[in-house]
Amino acid sequence: MDLEENRVESRHYAFLMFLTLLNVMNFVDRQLLGSFANFIVPDLGLTNTQFGLLTGLFFIVFYSAMGLFMGALADMVNRTRLIAAGLALWSALTALSGAARGFWTLAAPRMLIGVGESIMTPTAMSLLSDRFPASKLGFASGFYYMGVPIGVGASLLIAGYLGPAIGWRNCFYLLGGIGLALAGAMLFIKETPRRHLAAAAETAAAQRPTFRQILKTLGFALRNCPALTLTIAGGITTHFILGAATFDQLWYVQERGFERAQIAQWTGWVGLVGGVLGNLFGGLGSDRFLARTGLGRPMFLFWITIVFAPFGIAYRLVDGDSIWFWIGVFVGFFQLGCFYGPTFSTVQELVPPNIRATVVAFYILVLNFIGLGVGITLGGVVIDLLMGLGVAAPYTWTLLAFTIISLGAAPLYYWAGRRYQSDRKRLLEMAA
Repeated sequence: MDLEENRVESRHYAFLMFLTLLNVMNFVDRQLLGSFANFIVPDLGLTNTQFGLLTGLFFIVFYSAMGLFMGALADMVNRTRLIAAGLALWSALTALSGAARGFWTLAAPRMLIGVGESIMTPTAMSLLSDRFPASKLGFASGFYYMGVPIGVGASLLIAGYLGPAIGWRNCFYLLGGIGLALAGAMLFIKETPRRHLAAAAETAAAQRPTFRQILKTLGFALRNCPALTLTIAGGITTHFILGAATFDQLWYVQERGFERAQIAQWTGWVGLVGGVLGNLFGGLGSDRFLARTGLGRPMFLFWITIVFAPFGIAYRLVDGDSIWFWIGVFVGFFQLGCFYGPTFSTVQELVPPNIRATVVAFYILVLNFIGLGVGITLGGVVIDLLMGLGVAAPYTWTLLAFTIISLGAAPLYYWAGRRYQSDRKRLLEMAA
């Protein structure tokens, strides 16, 4: 690839920043329920199982079920308009969630929020792959996914500072209104030309793939590209603890003795700094790792997982006043930040360009439905079960178990990294 192909115009960086802002809103709204756990659970009289269903299964089933369809849709329709529609939908439902009076009145909008949010990332990643060359896609993906730690951190800060001042319900109303305003702004942004369609137009009339053709190509890629399937499997395993960590705010208060607003503030700031640094390190570091070693970005994640494993385990066992506790909080957010750029750029590089949005949607589907879904929902059930059995520190033991299980991602990342170059070379030969 020559220097001209590697050059990225400033307007594309500006567009990346706007998409990242929308992703921040995406994760603020998604995480808001977890950040306000110590306010909403007692206010609505929820059990841990019910809370797990609201933050896990009820949201994720709809998010996952619609995700693959929305990803395929993004490969066929105007993507900026599609994002605007999704943002408007989930923002309106976030505002509606503030009026909930019990489990079911919160469950109904929570389910449909998943439909709106399922549009965002597959469509955004498809847009970015048409604006950034492969050599800079790790950076672009990592920057976009700074929306995760910033969104999670911001939601905790909202819970810690704004929640006590105006109440959790008014926070939901406010954020819903901000999202609707951003959806209106998105309507003024033009669609990005699709690279593979532009290239095809040089020799023949470019034709958009049908939904059936897209799914057929995706199935072929999953069957014939071990690096792709191993990367996806590693991501699922990593997400077991990310799902269970939804109960962290309850754990901090009930088993580590923190005050609910105070711990939301502290973890919000730590998460913001750690997550942003992790995203930058993961995006830029994995690009450099790939260029210098020739091994795939999943190998970079293998080393991240191995190096930080002791900190993740120690964090669950020490007291809240220990320095290792706060190192563990920071490392957890930093490691989460490192994850997104390398994995999402990898899965896009291992499939044909015309199904990139679909493979991202499929990846998000299995990450959420299997990884987060199991972690959140099963985590709540196990905590209630241990409480019923009279086990001391049920949150601690449940979260520790999921932390250890998630380390199974390491060998999957290792073999995905080893196979990356050969599988990508074969893909390019098949596409030639």
